[in-house]
Amino acid sequence: MAEFIMAAQNGRTIPKEDKIFGISNRAKKMISEVGAENVINATIGALLNDDGDLIVLSSVDDTYMGLEPDEYAAYAPIGGTPDFKKAAISAAFRNYKPGCYVEAVATPGGTGSIRNVISNYTCPGDKVLTADWFWSPYKTIATEIGRSLDTYELFTEDRKFNIASFSTKVDEILAGQDRLVIIINTPAHNPTGYALTNEDWQNVVDCLTNVSAEKRIALLVDAAYIDYAGDEDKYREFFPILETLPANVLPIIAYSMSKTFTIYGMRCGATICMAPTAEIAEEFRRVCEFSSRGTWSNCARAGQSIIANIFADPDLLQKVNEERKEIRDMLLRRGKAFEEEAARVGLPILPFDSGFFVSIPCDDPDAISAKLEKEGIFLVPLAKGLRVSVASISEEKCREVPAKVLAAMQ
Repeated sequence: MAEFIMAAQNGRTIPKEDKIFGISNRAKKMISEVGAENVINATIGALLNDDGDLIVLSSVDDTYMGLEPDEYAAYAPIGGTPDFKKAAISAAFRNYKPGCYVEAVATPGGTGSIRNVISNYTCPGDKVLTADWFWSPYKTIATEIGRSLDTYELFTEDRKFNIASFSTKVDEILAGQDRLVIIINTPAHNPTGYALTNEDWQNVVDCLTNVSAEKRIALLVDAAYIDYAGDEDKYREFFPILETLPANVLPIIAYSMSKTFTIYGMRCGATICMAPTAEIAEEFRRVCEFSSRGTWSNCARAGQSIIANIFADPDLLQKVNEERKEIRDMLLRRGKAFEEEAARVGLPILPFDSGFFVSIPCDDPDAISAKLEKEGIFLVPLAKGLRVSVASISEEKCREVPAKVLAAMQ
C-alpha cells in the first residue's frame, strides 16, 4: 500500500531530518552514554569553550539582563527599530563609511537576509549562483521558494579563487534568465574558512561590470563570520571595491548578530544594501519589508534593543569588542592548530584563513563520516568532503582530529 501523504511536495525533496542537526543529536546521545571526554562533536556552528559550553559575551549578557519590558515585549517595526538599523549599519561597516545610499532591514539572522534577497531579486524558476562548497541551507531556501541552486568551482587546481569558473557560470546562467542572485560567503567562508582577497574581489567586479546592462544582478555578500576573521578593518577593505559596480549590480550585505554578539537563539540580523541611487535603496527597503511581512511579519525586539543599546554607549561597545577579540584569538588558534596538524600528518584540507570551519575534500564523505561516528568523532559530510567545526572543539581536539580522519580515509 502506498504511503498516504497530506503535504504537497511541490517539486521539493524533503528529508526525514536536517542532516547537520541529526548528526549533532547523535553526538549528544553518545556523550550522554560514554561521556564528553570520549566524544568529539565538531558539528556545531557556534562558539563553545574547551568544556563544550556555549560562549556568551558577558557584556552582551549584562545588556540583555538590563532591558526594560518595552525593549523586549513590544512589537518591533517590520523593518526593524530605527536605532537598531543605525547600529546594524555601523556594525557591518565599522570604520568604512560607504559613499553610496545605504538601507538596512531587520531579519531573523543572516538566513532571513538570504531568503528575502532570493525572493525579491529573482523570479520563480530562476537559478541562484554560489560556490560548489556552500552552506547547505542555501539550497533549501532557494528550493523552498521555487528557485534552484547552481554552483561554480570555488578553487582552481592550485587552490586559488576560480574567477574563470565564476565568470563562465555567470554568463551561462544569464543567457537563460534576466536576473541573478549571486551569494559569496566571505570572509571566514562556511564551510572552508577561505576569504576572498581584494584582488579576487576586483576580478569579481570586473566580471560583473562586463555583463549586459539589461540584466539585473544582486550580489549578496554573506558576511556572517566577518567579525571572527581577524582585524575587523582589514577584512572590510573590500567594501570600497563593491562601490565601483555598475548600476545594474546591487551589492547587498547579509549581516548576522548571532555570531558577532553571541546571541544565536535571538535570530537577529540585517540585510543592508549599497545602492547607487536613492530610488534603488528605497525600493530595496520596500520590497524587503513586504517580504518580511509575508513570512515572519516582524523580528524579535530583544536582540534589536541589545544591539542598539550597545552602540549607544561607547564604553560598552569597547568592552564588547575587547571580549570578542579574546574569543576570536582563541578561535584562530584552534583553526591554525588544525591546519598545522593536517599538514604534519599529510591530510589535505582546503585553503583556510579563519572562521568557524575547516573542510577536508574526500570521496564518499557520508561513508567516512559514518565510520568516524563509530569512533566518537562527529563531522558534517558535504557533497565534496567533510566539514569540521573548530568553533566547537578545543585546540587539543583540533590537533587530534586530522590523523583520525586520515586513518578513516585510508
